[in-house]
Amino acid sequence: MSDPDNTPTGGKQDWEGFREVDRAIAENQLFKYSIQKAWADPWERKALYLTAFVIACFVIYVIIYDGLI
Repeated sequence: MSDPDNTPTGGKQDWEGFREVDRAIAENQLFKYSIQKAWADPWERKALYLTAFVIACFVIYVIIYDGLI
């Protein structure tokens, strides 16, 4: 296995901000990286909670008003 730090830069500029993204893409873990970055940000974490709450409310609405109980 190769060392991820020995990846070629591909140009004269070193894009330090995208080094983690390049490594995640190389390791085929872009989704995991995106979730970790979203979870680390307090506003995005609140948005994830809100999204889960809205989906749960919709499921409860469908169950109650479609008479599945």
